Amino acid sequence: MNVVLGSQPAEPERENEDFAAVAPGVAVLLDGAGVAGAETGCTHGIAWFSSTLGGLLLSTATAQPARPLAECLADSIRVVRSLHEDSCDLTYRASPTSTVVAVRAGTEALEYLVLGDSSLLLADKGTGPTVVTDRRLDDVGKRLRGPVDALPTGSPEHAAALAEYREVLTGLRNRPDGFWIAGPDPDAAEHALTGTVPLGSLSSVTLLSDGATRLVDRFELTTWQETLAVLDSSGPAELIRRVREVEAGDPDGQRWPRGKAHDDATALHWTLAYPARSADCLRGKPGD
Repeated sequence: MNVVLGSQPAEPERENEDFAAVAPGVAVLLDGAGVAGAETGCTHGIAWFSSTLGGLLLSTATAQPARPLAECLADSIRVVRSLHEDSCDLTYRASPTSTVVAVRAGTEALEYLVLGDSSLLLADKGTGPTVVTDRRLDDVGKRLRGPVDALPTGSPEHAAALAEYREVLTGLRNRPDGFWIAGPDPDAAEHALTGTVPLGSLSSVTLLSDGATRLVDRFELTTWQETLAVLDSSGPAELIRRVREVEAGDPDGQRWPRGKAHDDATALHWTLAYPARSADCLRGKPGD
């Protein structure tokens, strides 16, 4: 495996609630979520939830290669629940949740799972990149975000409108008319987007939290093809640097309305096939 990982918290002094990790043939990325400014009902916190769930999912998907990723996720959610249900209120409205992206390479195919608004970027050798994103949260958000987006990001009025928006959003979590995300209920795993792709058709696979995809899906300043080119040439750190540069130019969200001026940003770029090189380069020249 040739994997490059970059991750940065929204603010230097804040805990990073994203989590990403790899094992041979398996990669996972989770973006932890709660209700900003609200008690979670969990003594451990959002970062603990995403990292604990992510570590368990990575272990389960690696140790049980024949089990579908959705089943591995459901089992992992059950274990996390058992770790803190006696000490934390998991029925609380702001109980920690997380998006999930997971991939696993088999002999012939790449299996994937996407739950929540993180993204999977699949670089096909022949047709270019394809993105797999769970848009159900975005679809709900578009119906509800109007009052939030009309106000300057970070202002007291924006904070109040955002809190109200998130209150309503929480009521739609893990419901058929809302959206699905990993939380206390393992049944959410059944609603993940899943599929397989022929492994030989791919040149790379990239897992991205929504803080790392803003240049494309929030700011609309670039394309997935251009994003892939940055990842291939300069890696995740450069992609995140470009996101931060644009965010810094619009701190109040006047041009690009958004809930947070900055967000945790994580990108895991897994190269499956190297660019064509000469035989001498691959084997080493005589005398090297």
